[in-house]
Amino acid sequence: MTSGDDAIRAAAERAEKTAHRNLPQFDDLPIAGDTANLREGAGLDDACLALLPLVGVWRGEGEVSYPTLDRTYRFAQQLTIAHDGRPFLYHESRTWLLDDDGGILRLAARETGWWRPQPDDTIELLLSHSTGIVELYYGRPRNQKAWELGTDAVVRSASAKEVTAAKRLYGLVNNGDLGWVEERAMMGQPMAPHASAVLQRVVG
Repeated sequence: MTSGDDAIRAAAERAEKTAHRNLPQFDDLPIAGDTANLREGAGLDDACLALLPLVGVWRGEGEVSYPTLDRTYRFAQQLTIAHDGRPFLYHESRTWLLDDDGGILRLAARETGWWRPQPDDTIELLLSHSTGIVELYYGRPRNQKAWELGTDAVVRSASAKEVTAAKRLYGLVNNGDLGWVEERAMMGQPMAPHASAVLQRVVG
């Protein structure tokens, strides 16, 4: 079993390449910028301590499938989870589809939103998608390294494809990487695996 000292030492070793990096900042902004590096900027609000391991910028690859298609697609992702010292986290995800050789096929899903931890240890996650869908998730930590959420409400614009529900699980894997999986009910089909990825920390 790993001791507390060993865990701290391992985290410090993982951060050797990322601890000096943070989000780009505009020097002329009259307020402090967001930070994705817990060593810089505003201190993390105590309400967000259960989400502390998520803070950073993460990049990696995953797979996505759709109930109306017979194949899966590889994609790359950058996920930014940052804060400004208040009791919520900012969430931004950008993805792009990859060919079999890792080349970029085209831009893919984008989402922005907010992680809002509550005093009873529940988590609200609000996500707005570039495809015209807005989702409200509720969940809670499974433990200190995993967070599970499911939709309470899904709203879509008139031009968006049908989505009725979704579930997500985020967790630290592989000695510090961030893995996530998503199930989704859409296009008249029941809940089924939709996307997953493993991301490596590049900031924080």
